[in-house]
Amino acid sequence: MAPTSGATVTRHRSSGFLATGAALLLSVAGTACNQESDSQAAPQPILQGAPGAAAAPVDEIQVVLRELSANSPPEVAEGKALFGQNCSICHGPAGDGTTQGPPLVHIIYEPNHHADAAFVLAARNGVRAHHWRFGDMPPLPAVTNAMAVEIVSYIRWMQRQVGIE
Repeated sequence: MAPTSGATVTRHRSSGFLATGAALLLSVAGTACNQESDSQAAPQPILQGAPGAAAAPVDEIQVVLRELSANSPPEVAEGKALFGQNCSICHGPAGDGTTQGPPLVHIIYEPNHHADAAFVLAARNGVRAHHWRFGDMPPLPAVTNAMAVEIVSYIRWMQRQVGIE
């Protein structure tokens, strides 16, 4: 089953931007499907660097998401910083995923499927693995509800940039 079935994507003001976002989403969906269905595929490299340093992007999706993140507006700066401190180790520096956790800038996490409150509860209580094969997410006791709301604002901004609404 493709992760995009039943999803609704609203139109952006710019048709060129919509095309770019749609292409990015299809690439993400295709990558996710290929990883789940092809058990013989070569494993993704585990990139290591200095502690706290982001691993080099391994595909075009990561390059685009990291460029978007680098140019995020001041309104989401606090959420971006909190995401970097608390979430990026598993979910990637731009919500693009790692070998430890799934990408949050993905159609699976659209607001109609995972409401903002689901992210807040995930930080508070942890989450049993249900969409991906990364294992369970542990609770993050250092992340308060208010911090989680800021993080969600950043993730939702990133999602909107690629047409996930």
